[in-house]
Amino acid sequence: MFLFAAAITYKVVQIQFVDGDFYRQKAEERTVRNFEIKANRGNVYTADGSLLATSVSKFDIRMDAVTVSDENFEKNIKGLCRSLAKTLGNSEGYYENYIRKARKNKNRYLFITRNLSYNEYMKFKEFPIFNLGTYKGGLIAEQRTVREHPIGKIAERAVGYDDYRGRVGIEGNFHEFLQGKSGKRLKQRIAKGQWKPLNDNNEVEPIDGKDIITTIDLNVQDIAHHALLGQLEKYEADHGTVVVMETKTGEIRAISNLGRNQEGNYYERLNYAVGESHEPGSTFKMMSIMVALEDKVIDTATIVDTEEGKYKVYDRTVRDSHKGGYGKISAAKVIEVSSNIGIVKLIEQNYGNNPQKFIDGLQRMEVGKKLNLPIKGEGLPTLPNPKDKKKWYGTSLAWMTHGYGVSITPMQTLTFYNAIANNGEMVKPRFIKEIRSQDQIIKKFDKEVINTKI
Repeated sequence: MFLFAAAITYKVVQIQFVDGDFYRQKAEERTVRNFEIKANRGNVYTADGSLLATSVSKFDIRMDAVTVSDENFEKNIKGLCRSLAKTLGNSEGYYENYIRKARKNKNRYLFITRNLSYNEYMKFKEFPIFNLGTYKGGLIAEQRTVREHPIGKIAERAVGYDDYRGRVGIEGNFHEFLQGKSGKRLKQRIAKGQWKPLNDNNEVEPIDGKDIITTIDLNVQDIAHHALLGQLEKYEADHGTVVVMETKTGEIRAISNLGRNQEGNYYERLNYAVGESHEPGSTFKMMSIMVALEDKVIDTATIVDTEEGKYKVYDRTVRDSHKGGYGKISAAKVIEVSSNIGIVKLIEQNYGNNPQKFIDGLQRMEVGKKLNLPIKGEGLPTLPNPKDKKKWYGTSLAWMTHGYGVSITPMQTLTFYNAIANNGEMVKPRFIKEIRSQDQIIKKFDKEVINTKI
């Protein structure tokens, strides 16, 4: 008996003093834990200060039906139920039966309602019983943040998101500035594996993220979005994009990307302007003729015979949209009427024996090169090259002159045309003006020149 008592004493001493800290920590980990409180993400604004994306606090309300004293419960239960009925819609009797049943079953985590705004939450705190606080009134409020776009679906894909779907657009690519720093809140484990906050205050307060000021103009964005939507609906197109860029600075004033779903409705599906690299068609003719003008092998008055609207290149035929052709016209007229035959003949006559010179001319003007935008997912531009014997054919030069067999994104095409409007200076498209923390500018994004004179 003595040895048995000694062994028990030894074990008690070991548990209490030798391993005491370990077991206390284990017990605390099982019953008390710090939960992460996500910081509010920074806001995304238009250039004129309108909200494109913001974090909104939402509150879920529960009740510890056991912690309220009998005196306070009986005195205020009808007042609480009256307030709940007036706010949430069910009858006073429904809520009284609901809460009394929970109290009888010792429910310490009774669901009341969810998705309250901050103002609604403050109103709930004034209800009878709840106004006694967490410990005496049993009020349990759980806060979370929800990302909302106040202007709806407009520019939704360019603004983007940073969640379970991945990181897309401005939200995704500037997440290190927007995300902020999370806080901590102490909670205690109660029945059925549920966790209840220990007090009203946080252990560590979250630090909100920084704000992004974009270059987007809300009025221009609205016009661009609806103009694009109208054209897509008129022609029942699969998808389309429109971008408005300020010539001198490269600031993107509007960007809209709309695709059609199975029901025939249009929505912001993908960022086609940045990500979709495809054959540019006749928009490439300007790039072709500018190479010839830069190399001084033609001028705008050079005459070319478009014949009767048909021109054979090896086993393929180039056609003009105008029946019967345009006859003999100047190089300037070729661009004016968008003559396929005109541009093919001008380039073939001057670069047919040395197509590499034509490719080099395009590359000097940055055609076929990525813009390296801050928004990820930029489509890869491609130009065929005479050095690649497997992919260069007798018809390759003729077809690429009017935009076939090449691949460019709408944003890359826009950047080239913008350089023409900007007297040859090619500027990089810019989506962000600055990053702010309240009134303090953290980072400013200035004009970036790709090529001073294309």
